[in-house]
Amino acid sequence: MWWLVAGLGEAGFFPVFVNELNDDARQTYIANRDSINPLLKTPGFHAADVKSMVVDEAYVPELQKRLKKTFGIGPKGLDLLVGGPPCQGFSGIGHRRSYSVEKKQLPSNHLFQDMAALVHKLQPKAFVFENVRGLLNAKWTDGGRKGEIWEMVLKTFQDLQGYRVAYQLVFAKDYGVPQNRPRVLMVGIRDDIKSPLLRESVSDVAALTGDAVARGFLPPPGQKRAPDPVALLGDLVDVKYENGGATLTYPRAATTEIQKWLRTDREGKAILSKGAPVTEHDYSKHAPRVLAKFQAMIDSEDGLVPEEFRTKKFAQRLLPKRWGSEGPTITATSLPDDYVHFEQPRILTVREWARLQMFPDWYEFKGKKSTGGIRRAGNPREGVFDREVPKYTQIGNAVPVGLAHAVGEHLAKILRA
Repeated sequence: MWWLVAGLGEAGFFPVFVNELNDDARQTYIANRDSINPLLKTPGFHAADVKSMVVDEAYVPELQKRLKKTFGIGPKGLDLLVGGPPCQGFSGIGHRRSYSVEKKQLPSNHLFQDMAALVHKLQPKAFVFENVRGLLNAKWTDGGRKGEIWEMVLKTFQDLQGYRVAYQLVFAKDYGVPQNRPRVLMVGIRDDIKSPLLRESVSDVAALTGDAVARGFLPPPGQKRAPDPVALLGDLVDVKYENGGATLTYPRAATTEIQKWLRTDREGKAILSKGAPVTEHDYSKHAPRVLAKFQAMIDSEDGLVPEEFRTKKFAQRLLPKRWGSEGPTITATSLPDDYVHFEQPRILTVREWARLQMFPDWYEFKGKKSTGGIRRAGNPREGVFDREVPKYTQIGNAVPVGLAHAVGEHLAKILRA
């Protein structure tokens, strides 16, 4: 539930509690909010298991007492509850690294019910639920019906008394994010919250994509243009790059608007100059044949893997310097080798990966750089559901900061009306 960390903060929301199962992801959230709310690192203001919060009848009442005593948040005073239940069971990338089991067997696929229970108990003024596009057509079993899972998810939240609910399939690129990244966003607004931005249900919106934008629950798209990769990452290109090495200081000055924004310090006072320290810009060590393949992709006209280097394994794509007329066509995942740098024969660094999600350069990530195999995928067939969440995965799992910011600003206007 930490996916809106930067975007909501920029929109003016103050974090008072975080729940995140994975230790590294939770520590990442807390580390980047410690200066704003140091209480987040104390047990009473963070948790690791949402199910225990729901099952323990005393947990939420005690949490409400702490929120009242510490922040003056009384009954129904919480502004926003945000949840992004794990989506590996519904996403295409999840199938690429998961064992074949029925979706009903994955405990993480039922966490939406726990989120709904917390909404019912805490009664926030608004809530946001996020998941992947695949959820709209997912079915519980191979013999099930397409869309049956989403019907259950939607009905679970629609059945919450006292809330109006709307959803939309949105594309991050429509909100100025350098990714296509389709995501399902569901928004609930408490009945007593009135705003001129909210409208009654409309009938001329396609049912498959929802009507949250038309009803004013989500901001309209198309207000910002997504930056090209060269505009986003060009200042991080180091001519002294070495395979397996690292760049420790900014090799170039920030020249584009997005570069300047990303390089603004945590206090928002200064833009980090050429020669200032930069973190997470370590390069993976590639074998000679891999380097040759990447260079051939850079040199080719279409950016695809040449025939001589192709294997049955999932093939990389070259990140273009500039998007075409349709804008961004990629989605950053938890697999860093999905894309090859547009100018150098290597995959993207953690810092570059974070920029694709629009995390500012001061943002720090806890845990390992990457991992693989059963440590990342788990093994549901054997009852192993725990997954490691290294830095690349934390970034890939997040909702882009630009999208989160747009949603946060819009909801803030509704709640302050």
